[in-house]
Amino acid sequence: MSIESDRLTPAELRTLFLFESLDEGQLEWLAERGRVEQRAGGTLVYAEGEPGTCFFVLLRGAVALSRQVRGDDVEVSRTDQRGVYGGAVQAYLGDQVDQIYRNSMRAVVDSDFFVLPAEDFAYALRSWFPMPMHLLEGLFLGLRNSQAIVGERERLLALGSLSAGLTHELNNPAAAAVRATSVLRDRVAGMRHKLAMIADGRLDGSALHGLVALQEEAVARVATAPKLTPMATADAEDTLTDWLEEHGVGGAWDLAPILVGGGLDAAWLAQVKAAVGAADLEAAVRWLTYTVDTELLMREIGDAVTRISGLVDAAKQYSQLDRAPHRVVDVHDLLDATLVMFKGKIPAEVKLVREYDRGLPPVPAYAAELNQVWTNLIDNALGAMGEKGVLTVRTGRVGDQLTVEITDTGPGIPPEVRPRIFEPFFTTKPVGAGTGLGLDISYRIVVHKHHGDIRVETEPGRTTFRVLLPITEGPPDGPHDAPTT
Repeated sequence: MSIESDRLTPAELRTLFLFESLDEGQLEWLAERGRVEQRAGGTLVYAEGEPGTCFFVLLRGAVALSRQVRGDDVEVSRTDQRGVYGGAVQAYLGDQVDQIYRNSMRAVVDSDFFVLPAEDFAYALRSWFPMPMHLLEGLFLGLRNSQAIVGERERLLALGSLSAGLTHELNNPAAAAVRATSVLRDRVAGMRHKLAMIADGRLDGSALHGLVALQEEAVARVATAPKLTPMATADAEDTLTDWLEEHGVGGAWDLAPILVGGGLDAAWLAQVKAAVGAADLEAAVRWLTYTVDTELLMREIGDAVTRISGLVDAAKQYSQLDRAPHRVVDVHDLLDATLVMFKGKIPAEVKLVREYDRGLPPVPAYAAELNQVWTNLIDNALGAMGEKGVLTVRTGRVGDQLTVEITDTGPGIPPEVRPRIFEPFFTTKPVGAGTGLGLDISYRIVVHKHHGDIRVETEPGRTTFRVLLPITEGPPDGPHDAPTT
């Protein structure tokens, strides 16, 4: 069709597939309000982010659509099909959404367009097709609301699952601390009893001072006791048991493991005998054994409390309580905190491998939301592998972007599924086992909020999700291209 004026006739409009089913009155209305505009090849028809004022229909030529990714134009489609359209396609929603251009259109060659003002396009749709408009409006807004509601549910379910694992992890050191405290109380009571027996007048002052010096040495040995192999430990306990029995100390098989655990041996016990004499050897050995056992128990309590404190710190790091939502963070701290939360969920036969590039700089980020990304990706990886496999968490750098990779040794993503993995509500899990929003949420957090990218590489036996984050501050939040798969 040749363009001879800045207007189209109703008959010319009917040749466009968008308008072919309209009646004469509707076509005349459009012809009166629309106009024909030309654009030279290489020029911009409209730009992403600008106010959406017009609806464009291609009459002749070719166009390319692009979207912004961290300041770069990424072409998403190119066509010369007559009748394709773009521009203010959501004008019918009015002030319920921001009326801006969602992408950029460029004329690839000299092109002609039928241009309709956005308010006229919106009026025509809402007046001529009220029922479809109600359906479209409900679909658009309903999907947006559903995403928000189900997204919150997804986060709550993930948090509940991780909380159960964290509770289990906290219970172990807490129970150990309670048990050690109970035993410690008995040992301290025993020490008081044995000390009374030793100091009832049978030892002179110098011998008692010597025994106290040996006690201090025993405490020092506990702090530096070497870790022995199971076989070496058994041999040392047998040797010490024989020595104690030869010197008339009863219950040697109970005392020897404690003394060996504290780093004491027969040569050291010989010093004890020399200090107190054979008559008081058993009381002195038992008193020193209580000392060693007390130190070991206090170390156990200290380790348990430290473990609890570490878990609490990890939980705070994960949830980012009392911290600014956007700040400069070390992604390794975030990854480690998330992995701590997952410890109770990682099967015994799944090996966790950390390959961190510790030379990476901190990055500006919404830390709590990045933790949600790691949670979704790690949870998917564990689900793909089942009870056995290797989970690899790797960090690195590509140009001015930091990369975080989550790799599993599961069966891979089937080719027919791969293009849909970032779609809202799409899931391959059984009914009730997933909402299909985990990757959609991750994509929106990484791309929309952090101006990064998320990609996937998959083959049987290996799937890698790669998150790219800008090391420096990105541009303001805005629309972005689709994820790369």
